[in-house]
Amino acid sequence: MDTGMDIRNIGLRGVVVASTNIGDVDGSVGRLVYRGYLIKDLAGKASFEEVVHLLLNEILPDRDQLRAFSAQLAAERTVPPELIAALKTRPKNALPMDVLQACVSMLAHHDPEADDPSREASHRKAIRLVAKLATVVAAWERIRNGQEPLDPDPNLSHAANFLYMMKGEVPDDDIAGFFDAALVMHAEHGFNASTFAAREIASTRAHMYAAVAGAVGSLSGELHGGANTRVMEMLIEIGSPDRVESYVKEQFDQGQRIMGLGHAVYKVDDPRALILAPMSKVVGERFGDTKWYEMSALLEKIAKEEFKKRKGRDIFTNVDFYSASLYYMMGIPMDQYTPIFAIARVAGWTTHIIEEQFAEAAPKPMLYRPESDYVGEYCGPEVCEFVALDDR
Repeated sequence: MDTGMDIRNIGLRGVVVASTNIGDVDGSVGRLVYRGYLIKDLAGKASFEEVVHLLLNEILPDRDQLRAFSAQLAAERTVPPELIAALKTRPKNALPMDVLQACVSMLAHHDPEADDPSREASHRKAIRLVAKLATVVAAWERIRNGQEPLDPDPNLSHAANFLYMMKGEVPDDDIAGFFDAALVMHAEHGFNASTFAAREIASTRAHMYAAVAGAVGSLSGELHGGANTRVMEMLIEIGSPDRVESYVKEQFDQGQRIMGLGHAVYKVDDPRALILAPMSKVVGERFGDTKWYEMSALLEKIAKEEFKKRKGRDIFTNVDFYSASLYYMMGIPMDQYTPIFAIARVAGWTTHIIEEQFAEAAPKPMLYRPESDYVGEYCGPEVCEFVALDDR
């Protein structure tokens, strides 16, 4: 199709590749919607379990539906002992996202429905993946630190159970609630890189585990996941509020960016950042240390002012900016921030995979097969003349 636009090397920005009724991101006004609901009306008000139900079943559950769905998720949290045994053979310095990606593929080996192409089986696989990825991430955290993994507690919520399995202590309701809200805010975000990867793989009719493994691989790249880790590394490097202004100016003088500011889609502050900022403040107050929140707030203010002064335009805060300090104060290791992103986003990934393979709207989903612009001219405008090996 000739759009009159040079579409080479623009990362498909502005190119619509499919229709969806799962979520919508309107970056011009900072609007994020899951199945018609604004994120500000879900985060902190609906539990992660409710949101997973909304994504997979297209409705928010009533109390009985939620009770049954939560029990179904909890029943699927346990991972095969063979997978735990395999984790114990991994080098302790293995990258957590590499470990997670490998485990997604291994989980397929233990699912008798892995290659069942039906919609019903896909729904059940989605529930298993949402339930088990959290167990995998928590288990690896303990194993790499020389500890035995903990069995899931079916009496705890998804968020509280993850923190318990990772740290060995049941979190109080406030901390579990903040973490639950963070999971809700990371559960879905339109056709981002990892979701697109999952849908592209699903379009080949590969099974769900293959598509999710591909999504995890996409998220492991620093241009997609990991920004909140780098935000926290930046805060630690700055060290104290009195160094914020000089740090910002030094970064801009060197042509560097401030992590957590700017986004590929949002032209205003990310709506999730507006929810996370006060959460970071409250958690800091809860633990008697608001240093990281205060530094973040000061850094945001000074960086925005300095950027405006130098560039003549505004820059906006994204979801990673305040999730960094929130997770850090909860005692979560920095290299586990992206795996936590994955254990939330798997709800969106699996929902998109199901939509890609079973959408009822016309036209039906098709195998993704974009074109490329071949620019190789190794032998001039003509094709090369082949010369046998002995004559080269």
